[in-house]
Amino acid sequence: MRALVISGGGSKGAFAGGVAQYLMEHERHNYDLFLGTSTGSLLVSHLALNNIEKIKQVFTNVNQGSIFDSCPFVIKKKKGVETIGINHFTVFLNLLKGFKTFGTSGHLKRLIKNTLTEVEFNTLKEGATNIIVTVSNLSLNQVEYKSIKDFDYDEFCEWIWVSCNYTPFMSLVRKNGCEYADGGLGSMVPIEEAIKRGATVVDAIILQTEVTQLNRMPSINAFSLLTNMFAFMLDRIESQNIRIGKFVASNQNAIINFYYTPTVLTTNSLIFEKEKMTKWWERGFNYAKYKNEEVSPLEME
Repeated sequence: MRALVISGGGSKGAFAGGVAQYLMEHERHNYDLFLGTSTGSLLVSHLALNNIEKIKQVFTNVNQGSIFDSCPFVIKKKKGVETIGINHFTVFLNLLKGFKTFGTSGHLKRLIKNTLTEVEFNTLKEGATNIIVTVSNLSLNQVEYKSIKDFDYDEFCEWIWVSCNYTPFMSLVRKNGCEYADGGLGSMVPIEEAIKRGATVVDAIILQTEVTQLNRMPSINAFSLLTNMFAFMLDRIESQNIRIGKFVASNQNAIINFYYTPTVLTTNSLIFEKEKMTKWWERGFNYAKYKNEEVSPLEME
């Protein structure tokens, strides 16, 4: 059984799309299992449908307006470097309304449903391939994996949305008496889950460099401090997931093929820009091509 695992990483998901496109179209990998966390969860259903051009078009055109119905920050550019600043009015208004987060991401939920149709959902659900998204149950302090086989169309679209909700900047979702947030808070790279579900070969796309290549920019406001803190924590979670995945794979005689970003794509994955994401998609495609040309077919089996 072969699995494709895509980590969280916000706008860097464009790179993952390019890698997946090469693996599916040129290496002819047929996947029995697709697992995604956060931005990865936005990609996996469309990849499973082989709707690569469709999701490329949608993903690379996403912007802040596509995600937030109430955006808690503003993007500033100084000397070519982009930073985020607090949208004081929006944050104050949300807190005044009793929201538990600085911003809300209702537009993303609508985009997911507009992009993945009910007909496409039914095709996936009735097929042999399994699609799984990762969510964090904050109330029960556990990671949960939601399979397309277990839910109807509306429920599964909501779980995809939940997997992407990077709190406290995006919506906190209450379902079944529990509070849910971004799957990356618990499992950035669900390799272990893929192997538990029977995968013997895992292609894992990691939206981070294999070796740390930068020092973070100094925090200039409360929001940049928060994003730096969360980025630090998510990097630690990701490293732990990879170590556990390697350990489980060695015990189950499973093979993991890692696809890291070769360079730092961005220091703020909450900023979505069409031009950059289009380039990242092509870079992901070319990187996967280069990596597979360097590795012999025997090693990739």
